Amino acid sequence: MRLLGLPSVCKTHAILQSMNLAEVISSFSTIIGKSAGRLQSCVEYSSSTAANKDTDKEIGKMTLAENLACLVEESSCVNERKPKSRMELKRSFELRIKKRVKGQYMNQKFQDLMAKVIANPETLQDAYNCINLNSNIDTSLDYDRTSFESIAEELCSGSFDVNANTFSISTKGARKETLVLPNLKLKVVQEAIRIVLEVVYKPHFSKISHGCRSGRGHSSALKYISKEISKTDWWFTLCINKKLDACILAKLKSIMEDKIEDPSLHAIIWSTQFGVWGFPKGHGLPQEGVLSPILINIYLDLFDREFYRLSMKYEALNPCFHTDQDESYSKLRSWFRRQLKGNDLNCKSEENVSLRVHCCRFMDEIFFAVSGSKDVALGFKSEILNYLQNFLHLDVDNETEILPCEGPQGIRFLGYLVRRRVRESPAVKAIHKLKEKVELFSLQKEEAWNAGTIRIGKKWLGHGLKKVKESEIKHLADSKSVLSQVSCFRKAGMETDHWYKLLLKIWMQDVRAKAAKSEEIILSKYVAEPSLPQELKDSFYEFQRRAKEYVSSETSSTLALLPNSSSNKSDTITEIIAPVNAIKKRLLRYGLATYEGYARTTSLLILQDNTQIIDWFSGIVCRWLRWYCECDNFSEVKLLISDQLRKSCIRTLAAKYRIYENDIEKRFDSELSRIPSTQEIEQEMANETSDTQAFDNDEALMYGISYSGLSLLSLARVVSESRPCNCFVMGCPSPAPCVYTLHVMERQKFPGWKTGFSSCIHPSLNRRRIGLCKQHLKDLYLGQISLQSIDFGAWK
Repeated sequence: MRLLGLPSVCKTHAILQSMNLAEVISSFSTIIGKSAGRLQSCVEYSSSTAANKDTDKEIGKMTLAENLACLVEESSCVNERKPKSRMELKRSFELRIKKRVKGQYMNQKFQDLMAKVIANPETLQDAYNCINLNSNIDTSLDYDRTSFESIAEELCSGSFDVNANTFSISTKGARKETLVLPNLKLKVVQEAIRIVLEVVYKPHFSKISHGCRSGRGHSSALKYISKEISKTDWWFTLCINKKLDACILAKLKSIMEDKIEDPSLHAIIWSTQFGVWGFPKGHGLPQEGVLSPILINIYLDLFDREFYRLSMKYEALNPCFHTDQDESYSKLRSWFRRQLKGNDLNCKSEENVSLRVHCCRFMDEIFFAVSGSKDVALGFKSEILNYLQNFLHLDVDNETEILPCEGPQGIRFLGYLVRRRVRESPAVKAIHKLKEKVELFSLQKEEAWNAGTIRIGKKWLGHGLKKVKESEIKHLADSKSVLSQVSCFRKAGMETDHWYKLLLKIWMQDVRAKAAKSEEIILSKYVAEPSLPQELKDSFYEFQRRAKEYVSSETSSTLALLPNSSSNKSDTITEIIAPVNAIKKRLLRYGLATYEGYARTTSLLILQDNTQIIDWFSGIVCRWLRWYCECDNFSEVKLLISDQLRKSCIRTLAAKYRIYENDIEKRFDSELSRIPSTQEIEQEMANETSDTQAFDNDEALMYGISYSGLSLLSLARVVSESRPCNCFVMGCPSPAPCVYTLHVMERQKFPGWKTGFSSCIHPSLNRRRIGLCKQHLKDLYLGQISLQSIDFGAWK
């Protein structure tokens, strides 16, 4: 009986270990009523037969084990009823591979990962499911036409040909640029290798690294800079820009061999080196290799460790900062305490630290901050550059100088502006609020004045063009004016209105109308205002002058008039500012706004369906607002983006149907509501606290998807029976009703996710035709999939 009960108990114990405490407690509470009767009968039976006491105990144990097993089965059935999100499913597939990888850890190294883990059909199936989830394809449906057993056999035997599973795309013209991309088989193998490498190396990455890691991302990097880095004097940034060469390849091999002992795995990784470091960043873009993010983090983890060595050197071991007063105070002990507490700024010894160095790395962009003299900051930067260039063999863009933290210009990092400002006291806030009210009141009065004078000028012009008499012209003319001087040039028989238009043209030349910003200014300043009473004009301009003086006055001089103003202590805070001017330039470059800043029609979208046009604009709004949600000027950014793109969408639909914009708003009111407003975005961000949304917003799981570059597609042709076409998204069997042309808005080599467009996409993909089903076209527009999910080699 003991042998029969032991497997059930062991099995139940193993299942219980995979469950968390909340699930176990919930399951116990659901079946406690069912199992109570059976357990009570077993207890009564064991108490009534004293002769067979030991045997009855064993029966009771077996019954309890069976009940627990039933409990786990019932709990798993309940959990299966609740549908999992896309990223939850992806994490579950990665956890399956993680268990297989950990089983290969022996003698301080991971061994035989290729033969035992990667070349396993179950691992390849899980990797394929991860690719399908990235492409937003249901993994429960059997669309798989790939034989994972044959791929596993090729990997085990070493006969897997990498070059045979690739295809290349080249640009047209004399200067050809070639892009090599993997097919589906190679992409499955790369995805499996990526998950294996993340299991091996991610637990050992430094806390200063924020790129492509679970629970970390650009938002955590910005929070670290704004909230945990304080009381610094100097800062600077470094950006690494280096293609893969022999030196980096040899060093990366030696790094990976320290933890992984598997020659076959190393061989296939280096055979897929194309596209790995071809571009510094290609977030969600086709040219970025699947292994690029993890390999970059593995290689630059050496720098992260070197930074901690330099941190100890400058903060704890530098003898220049030890004085006689610090004999009882151990800087080395304080340094270790800060590292254990995660750089807690509330440590007791924080006030005694005279020198601190900080670092924040997001992939290959690095931010540094130093508290101390400028000579110390220069020496620290010199050691950093020496290590990156001479030891890691990297090229560093050293254009950014060491800037003071208190300077007004700030510093650029991840496309944001990081700057330091003095925290305003309540008295200063009250003054600024009053100034804003005065400025707003002044602007309102100025707008009312301009509107009134423009109205007078338009009435004057309309009256003159409709009916002008000769006596009126003579009455308005002055003997010294231009009108009387040119009256001799009037030809005989010329009509009065013709002569009036000629005189008006000469008058406009006299007042230099071309230098004016608009015709309304001419009517206001040169027609209406000269005819107004002088007292009225003097009163208005005196009010405007006094208001500008008050608004432009210094806060410190105004604050000095307040009581107890000298007792207010200044406190500095770090701000993260979104580049509003850069966003406006991108709106202009992408054809969404005019030079004056007004929304305009996107002509390339006119031939698409209404829902597709609205989805495209909605995708831009969601991408940009999510990317800039951590900025201190987020209210200005969301107002600019939501208002500008909504108007551009309305004007695109108006141009499509050739009707007025007001009619479009009434006709497509429900459809336009899909473009999220600022209130909806804020509500969505406030509700991102559940576990499901935490998975969906994990930048490691959503890397290359949520903030990916958004391209512009134009309708090329409609698919017919004579020329059929399937969807180009990997794993999608649906037919494509239309073929679209991919348009690259710009080809500059800076990260495309800064603006939401695929600005650094490879030029060989420009004007490339792709077929997409309606669902995946919508997913691409809304940011549910990226261009990496598209098989550009599907077009034969």
